[in-house]
Formats: sequence, structure tokens, C-alpha cells
Amino acid sequence: MFAPVYLDHNATTPLDGEVLAAMLPWLEVQFGNPSSRHEYGRAARRAVDEARQRVAAAIGAHPTEVVFTSGGSEANNLFIKGTAACLRPGLLAVSAIEHPCVVKPAEQLARQGWQLRKVAVGSEGRVDIDDWRDVLAGQPKLLSVMRANNETGVLQDVAALADAAKGCGAWFHSDAVQAFGKLPLLFRELNAAGVHALTVSAHKIGGPKGAAALVLDKRVEIAPLIAGGGHERGLRSGTENVPAIVGFGVAAELAAARLQETAVRLAALRAELDAGLVALGARLFGAGAERLPNTSYFAIPELDGETLVGKLDRAGFAVASGAACSSANPEPSHVLSAMGVGAEIARGAVRVSLGRSTTQAQVKDFLNALQTTVVGLQRMTSVSVDAA
Repeated sequence: MFAPVYLDHNATTPLDGEVLAAMLPWLEVQFGNPSSRHEYGRAARRAVDEARQRVAAAIGAHPTEVVFTSGGSEANNLFIKGTAACLRPGLLAVSAIEHPCVVKPAEQLARQGWQLRKVAVGSEGRVDIDDWRDVLAGQPKLLSVMRANNETGVLQDVAALADAAKGCGAWFHSDAVQAFGKLPLLFRELNAAGVHALTVSAHKIGGPKGAAALVLDKRVEIAPLIAGGGHERGLRSGTENVPAIVGFGVAAELAAARLQETAVRLAALRAELDAGLVALGARLFGAGAERLPNTSYFAIPELDGETLVGKLDRAGFAVASGAACSSANPEPSHVLSAMGVGAEIARGAVRVSLGRSTTQAQVKDFLNALQTTVVGLQRMTSVSVDAA
């Protein structure tokens, strides 16, 4: 079977072999419900508790602060809607470049009496500090700013933003799905700075789809999205996905152990990738800001991103034209629009996100394939223009 070189690790990652091995018993012989009182159930409960401890240790939190969910989208919704349910409507602010699973629930609250403010970012994708101060002057009740953008990879100094927000008494949340496993992320330190909640997910770090967590300061009053048997301290009812949670625990432990080595290696590969892209005339988005070590987001002037992605796929390289969760939307990236990128160049955006399995040879091969593809498309465009 034809298998393109996988360069879309921000969308999802391959399941690590150690993670799969840890999950298999819970998919076969250890099938108990963690709420059951017999040995099958008690074994499943121990497995969930051990996974919670592993995730907590990897992110510098206490196990009681880890609330398991089905994914990052659910965790983000749980924080935004759950905290809002315990407050009188007021000002809610999110950055203009948040993932749709933060923006959409915030927009739902805006239709229910909340005042929504989308905080501006500069041309490099960093939160505009003057606009942030203006937001804080309005005494917001809820704030959400992602640690790393899923498209550009640009990092936000959430500790500094949260520290500045301490005086207004707002609950501060950060979607850390893309940051977890790629750069140091310790909840205890961020919590001391004023961050009250983080979202992390398993399938971005070599774990399975179907498991994520909201890491939550226990002082935050929050209502569950899913009511029922009172699982997860009453914050997320429903029988736990034991195999996925077990896998999440192992993946988190492995990611923490490999963090420094992986980050250094990926940063070197990304530097080579960026240099090659610039040599081809690409525009790199967020190039002047600190970014994730694995992410390059670019456009070749006058070339359509979807077309380029399709051509590269047929050439043997799997990349993305934007965020995987919004790939069905033909509109230009809202992230690039917020950064002031014009619609014409934004439609050409292509994201390459490297992973643990990526090699230097694959990066070089990708750049060669990209050059060939770009030359071919430019020649076609030139012929079309001449014919007209």
C-alpha cells in the first residue's frame, strides 16, 4: 500500500508502540467497568488512577486536578461553558487565533447574554499587549489564550498574560494541546502565575484518539457538560474509556521523558525546512515569533494551498492546508486573517508539522518534491496566462 511520508503531526500522531502494548490488555481480557465493585472493575479503576497519576506527573499537576474527557474539544467546552454556568453573564475574552473549539462555545455564550471580546494579535501572531490591557480594564470574568497555535506554531506567553490578569479576578484557561509534549509545560508554575486550567490531549503525543484532560485548579467552580453517574469528581459523567486513558498515561510519561531530546532534534529539522522554504520564495507565517520546534506554516505566492497539498500528497508527502478540524471550510484561515494576512496569500497556506519519526532525509526529499511541484504549477499558470 502506498504510504506518503507523514508530515502532519499537529493534526494527529502515530500511536507509539509502547502505548499500544499498554492498551491491548484493556481491549481484550481486562474489560471491566471502573465503577463495578468486583475485581474486573477494581482493576480498571486502578488502571485509570495510575494513568491519572502519570498524566499529572508529566504536566506538573496533582492527580486530583486532572479531569479526563473524550478530547481537547470537550475539555475546552467544559471549561468555557462549565465555568460560565456558575457565573452571571459578563465579559468573556479569547484571543482572535483560538481553535474553533474555543471560539464556537464562546460565541454560543455571546448569544446567551455574555459579552465576547476577541483579543487582537500582531502580524507575527502574538497577542497585542495594548489590546490585552484594554480587555483587562473591562473586568472580564473568563479568559482563554492558547499556549501554541495549531496552524502557525506561534507561542503565547500565557504566564505573563495571566499574571497581568490577576487583578481582575477572571478565571484564565489555556488550550495547551499543541504545546504538550513539545515544550516544557508545568501546571504548578503556570497556576502560580494565574493560569487556572489547561487542556491537553493524548493523540497529539503518540497516544490514542478519544482521551484528553482538563487540568483544573480546584478553586474553580464549574458545572459538568455531561450529567449522570458522577464520574470524574462529578465533572464528566460516563463510563471511562479505560484503554484510551491507559494509553494517555503511558504517552504522557514517554513524552515527558523524551521532551528535551525531541525538541532539540525537531528544532534543527525545522530550521533546515524553513531555510529551504525561504529559498523557494515561500512566505513563512509567524517567522519572527517564537514557535513550536516542529511547525512551519507557509505560502508560495500565487499558488493555491489546497492544490499544492493535493499535488504533494500524490508525490508522496502528507501535509495540511490549515487546521485539520476545519479542513472542510473553504474560507481563508481565521488565524491568518487575524494576523493581517490578505485573503489571496492566506488561501495558499500550507502547514508542515514534523514528529518523532521525521528524518533529515525526509525533510530534504520534501523540499525537492515541493520545488518540483511549485515549478510545475507555476509553468501551468504561466501557460494559462499567456493563452489568455
